[in-house]
Amino acid sequence: MSLMEEPLRWRKVGGPKPVDVEAIRRCSERLTAESKRLLSEVDKTSKRVQQDAKQRLEQRVRDIQYLRDELERRLEEVLEEIEALVGFKARVERALEGCSDPLRVTLLCLEERTKRARVEQGRDEVERELLQEMEVFEGVASLLQRTLEQIVEQIRLNRSAKYHLEKDLKDKFQAQSIDDLCTLMTNNSLNPDHRPKVLPLTHSPSMALSPEEWEGLSAVNISRAEQEKANSASLRALVASLLEQTACDMRSQLRATALAFQRKIQETKTAKAQMEDHLARVQSELTSQKRNMEALGVAMAEKEIPLNVAQARLSARSKRPGTELCHDPAQALLLVEVQELTAHINKMRTAASLSAVTQRSLVRCQLELEDNVEVKARSLYVDEVLCGQHREPTVIHDF
Repeated sequence: MSLMEEPLRWRKVGGPKPVDVEAIRRCSERLTAESKRLLSEVDKTSKRVQQDAKQRLEQRVRDIQYLRDELERRLEEVLEEIEALVGFKARVERALEGCSDPLRVTLLCLEERTKRARVEQGRDEVERELLQEMEVFEGVASLLQRTLEQIVEQIRLNRSAKYHLEKDLKDKFQAQSIDDLCTLMTNNSLNPDHRPKVLPLTHSPSMALSPEEWEGLSAVNISRAEQEKANSASLRALVASLLEQTACDMRSQLRATALAFQRKIQETKTAKAQMEDHLARVQSELTSQKRNMEALGVAMAEKEIPLNVAQARLSARSKRPGTELCHDPAQALLLVEVQELTAHINKMRTAASLSAVTQRSLVRCQLELEDNVEVKARSLYVDEVLCGQHREPTVIHDF
């Protein structure tokens, strides 16, 4: 029977009765002992639970710190990749700009070569190399443009990974700060007159993340950062190889075109020199023919005098009287003289006619050779001077 039940039982029977003091005292002692055990048990339980909670908080802080270290390491790597890719982006942009001037020079050379004579505008080796050069430069520029777009996209992906890492780190920092504060709280650190207000949960416990899910979110961010880092490293290696190869291809094509120009210039110079040599000989021969024709004219004029004398003698002797008009040796010799002088003059006249025809042919050859020399000189000026001046400052540096 408890201490509270005893007075009730006494009142029910009605009337005063002797009080069982001993029973009440024993009941009080048992209540006091039970209260002490309860206080001791509550104190031990509360200290144990509080200590367990503190240990859990400290473990939570260590877990957060571990993830923070991992996130910060990945963040640093992503930042390094972003910086490296930005550097490669600048290199590709410079390479893209470096393609514009050589391509402009190539197109300018193609345009300059259209100013040559029509007979020189065939698809020669230089023309083929210039067209190949234009194709190479345009292909390199297109490839670099696509590469630049890939770099820009990878930088965007890296920055997205950076954003999620920074957001995760910010949340982890706030959570760690709160848990650090909680671990420092003790029974004596709070104002006994100020009871902290416990805010209601914004979501039900069933909607809260489990530790595995919580850790999994950071693992996703870390995995994504590692993937983007690997993609960035692969892209940088590809771009480095691409820049080296494109610069090498452009230099090779420039050398091939330069050699084609050298061969064409040498070929044109040789042809021009041969034509000039032919022209000099034709001009010399033309001068000789003119002198020859003048000599023939002088000779014919000179031979006309003795012919006239011989003819005059024959005419005079034809007037001899009667029997004196005989065919004597003098008459025969005069006839031979006239015949020979006439034949000589006719031969010289024929020779003069042939000389005139030859002179006209030589003049045509001279004009044709002069035209050809002028054509070669124009081609030489275009290839050696104009194109040479355009191409001389063109240098392909390492991208």
